Amino acid sequence: MCLAIPGKIKSIESQYGGLVRMAKVLFGGIVKEASLEMLPAAKEGDYVLVHVGVAISLVNEEEAQKTFEYLREIGELEELMPQE
Repeated sequence: MCLAIPGKIKSIESQYGGLVRMAKVLFGGIVKEASLEMLPAAKEGDYVLVHVGVAISLVNEEEAQKTFEYLREIGELEELMPQE
């Protein structure tokens, strides 16, 4: 199943000579990088849905928290956890 996971943008930086906007996104204690190319208006503090490393939609905080909690309850967050 393909899922988009909600997370909060913690920081944004330009990469590749300013051609690509990348964000550090917080997913319940885990930080991953995501491209912001589909969301040029996204800013630090926004909540986004991320699918395969790309932020695809802005969401409000309440919806992000509900979705994240549901995914945690059904055990769909393992792929975010660091591999040991």
